[in-house]
Amino acid sequence: MTGHRLIPFEGDLEPDEDYEGLRFAEVTFDDAAGVQAFSSALRRVREVRFVAADLTESGWQDTTLAGCALAGVQAFSSALRRVRFRGGKLDSVNFRGAVFTDVTFEDCMLRDTDFGGATLLRVGFAGCTLTGADFTKTACTEVDLRGAQLGITAGYESLRGVTIDSVQLVTLAPYLARHLGITVAD
Repeated sequence: MTGHRLIPFEGDLEPDEDYEGLRFAEVTFDDAAGVQAFSSALRRVREVRFVAADLTESGWQDTTLAGCALAGVQAFSSALRRVRFRGGKLDSVNFRGAVFTDVTFEDCMLRDTDFGGATLLRVGFAGCTLTGADFTKTACTEVDLRGAQLGITAGYESLRGVTIDSVQLVTLAPYLARHLGITVAD
């Protein structure tokens, strides 16, 4: 809603309703099944649970999600700018083609998270565990994977532009060698 002020949300969400032009701040939702929010903002929201949510082409800016859980979320082609995920769990989240700028994943569990075709600029994964992460055709610039447990299953060619530590390099070496067609034999 460019040029319009967002209206503070008050009350309870109604399942399967559409909401537009609202600012959701410091609120708790027990059930948001089927809810769609257009041109709205979430501020200071904690312990968010998105299950099978369609967040396709959504925009996230100046957002912190602490203790969040995202499962089966479709967030492809979204734009995330200055977003922090802290202490959360992301399970089977589709970020294909998304654009991440100044995003931090901190002490999060990312399982089967798909970053395929995404653009990652100044993104960090401190203290995270990545299991089944897909980086196929991902553009990485100033991506910091140091301190993360890496379980990358695809997209090794896209790791150009990431920073890893020496222990991670040793862990990734067999996969990188296989991807590059290098045979290691003693």
